[in-house]
Amino acid sequence: MTTTSYKSDLLRLLDARGYIHQVTDAEGLDDLAMRQIVRGYIGFDPTAPSLHVGSLVQIMMLRRMQQAGHKPIVLMGGGTGKIGDPSFKDEARKLMTVDTIAENIASIKRVFSRFLTFGDGPTDAVMVDNAEWLDKLEYIPFLRDIGQHFSINRMLSFDSVKLRLDREQSLSFLEFNYMILQGYDFLELSRRAGCRLQMGGSDQWGNIVNGIELTRRVAGEQVFGLTSPLITTADGGKMGKTAKGAVWLNADALPPYDYWQFWRNTQDADVGRFLRLFTDLSMDDVVRLEALQGAEINEAKKALADAATAMAHGPDAAVEAAETARRTFEEGAAGDSLPTLRVDGGRIPIVQALTVMGFAASNGEARRKIGEGAVRLNDLAITDPTFEIVLEDVPVKISLGKKRHGILLR
Repeated sequence: MTTTSYKSDLLRLLDARGYIHQVTDAEGLDDLAMRQIVRGYIGFDPTAPSLHVGSLVQIMMLRRMQQAGHKPIVLMGGGTGKIGDPSFKDEARKLMTVDTIAENIASIKRVFSRFLTFGDGPTDAVMVDNAEWLDKLEYIPFLRDIGQHFSINRMLSFDSVKLRLDREQSLSFLEFNYMILQGYDFLELSRRAGCRLQMGGSDQWGNIVNGIELTRRVAGEQVFGLTSPLITTADGGKMGKTAKGAVWLNADALPPYDYWQFWRNTQDADVGRFLRLFTDLSMDDVVRLEALQGAEINEAKKALADAATAMAHGPDAAVEAAETARRTFEEGAAGDSLPTLRVDGGRIPIVQALTVMGFAASNGEARRKIGEGAVRLNDLAITDPTFEIVLEDVPVKISLGKKRHGILLR
């Protein structure tokens, strides 16, 4: 089925915005979305207290479902999180305690209310936890009823497993069970919530297909799968990875200003694509903004940063971040929302300040940037890598290039 022939608002919207990589039965899903409200889910394992922008495409796909008049289901992996998804990982995840998983889920939940409308209405989002059914499974009955439907030969052929085995890296039996449990999630959600669609990143294709086939065999239900493309930056880098670390969605993990600045620093070639994926700006606005050339492309980047930050942290936080950036870049002032570092004792080597602030990945990189004249304190260039910053009662602004700024406090 060609992308231009989608009939439903759901697939037309997902296609126009760039979310579709693979669909198990595009025509069948398109017909279903034309006839009724589709209930679709995406799973999120609580591996940290916050999700990061690597999960944002999936969150936005649920948002697009709701915008198209369908019902999104947020599945928290309270059960699967006790194992950890081995897909395309070089080694096993560190096992978390039950208390840590519960704390992470409570923290992560706060993000979704920014992107989705929850409630009891036909298209209101709902949140469920797969621990509700996975924790109650009995091993022998589960093997008899569910395990018989999974082929070891086929599971070994999936890229996510094959990668580990080809590299002769250990894949525990515990991790090997993950894809069975994820497939079982789809079966349970189809029974409990009438769920007909699972979505996810392209690395989840094998797991999604497993769930579809299991649901068909056990429940006789036709269900569907849809994956989004792997989102990389124009230079081939992984989306959301910076020298400072992951770009977290929770404000207590990453200040809204840093979040705004991440989007503001988007590469020129990525602006149009990111406007489609990560904002609600109209397609007409996207086309207009991505057509800007030269210095004017900065206006498109600011629009991206404003819209993305407003969605994740609220309009006030976006306005404050934009104003902080304007004061910092246009007036040379130190805005109140810049990332800050409190220095015990009031003295810190400049190399250490750059690495702790995340402006440099290593001491060697910090010294190199200083030697290049890229580092400034209160807008004065520092070229001596042995320089020690002495803080009094007045904050000091530290800058790397024209786009990275922070505040040092005593």
